Amino acid sequence: MTQAGTRADAHRTNAPLTGKAAVVAAGAKNLGGLISTRLAALGANVAIHYNSDATRVDAEKTQAAISEVGSKAILVQGDLTVPANNTALFDAASEAFGGVDIAINTVGKVLRKPIVDTTEAEYDTMFDVNAKAAYFFLQNAGKRLNDNGSIITIVTSLLAAYTDGYSTYAGGKSPVEHFTRAASKEFAERGIRVNNIGPGPMDTPFFYPQETPERVEFHKSQAIGNRLTTIEDIAPIVTFLCTDGSWITGQTLFANGGYTTR
Repeated sequence: MTQAGTRADAHRTNAPLTGKAAVVAAGAKNLGGLISTRLAALGANVAIHYNSDATRVDAEKTQAAISEVGSKAILVQGDLTVPANNTALFDAASEAFGGVDIAINTVGKVLRKPIVDTTEAEYDTMFDVNAKAAYFFLQNAGKRLNDNGSIITIVTSLLAAYTDGYSTYAGGKSPVEHFTRAASKEFAERGIRVNNIGPGPMDTPFFYPQETPERVEFHKSQAIGNRLTTIEDIAPIVTFLCTDGSWITGQTLFANGGYTTR
């Protein structure tokens, strides 16, 4: 065994998620990719979900990064707005790792558009991606997770905002809070925690096409440090909920530097 391999094995022996397995929906890049590698660094094996062929290369890079820290990773492609693909994702993870302990859903689609201009097709797509996919991901996680597991959905701090333009984005994410509260009660007997994290506007490629430069500066001005949320702000909260934060369930945690609050 190489020296690097010896170090990786020693790290896994002492890591808090050694022996655990995680499913990360949209886990190939950006926030999902960072979450995948952070969980692996804590000892977990990871099923990396990705949606389209265009993301395959990013998924493979994340898989390689996970291998470097001594964890295992598999790749699973599928459109999670199709309920059967959620089932296939958890089936693949369970078969590869012998079970699933952690389920993280970072799937989402952003649209900023006035209500009067929104088409039926746009409405349907936004609710399919942000609500329907989340529901059936939760359903399959509830069926397949081992006892004392953790389920986390990434939502948005716009759930606590009073603003224009984001009716189908905030509206599509808002049902997830109700799904989460119900699931946290229904799965509590098995010790499974269910939570949401609501980031502020994030410095990722998904954000900028929706906003003007002036609005970007406004969003920055509303948070500590005059900046946007980064993926590095959110990933540690995910790992906390999967480890030491085991007394938190049924909640939406707003992680946005003071951008919004309730």
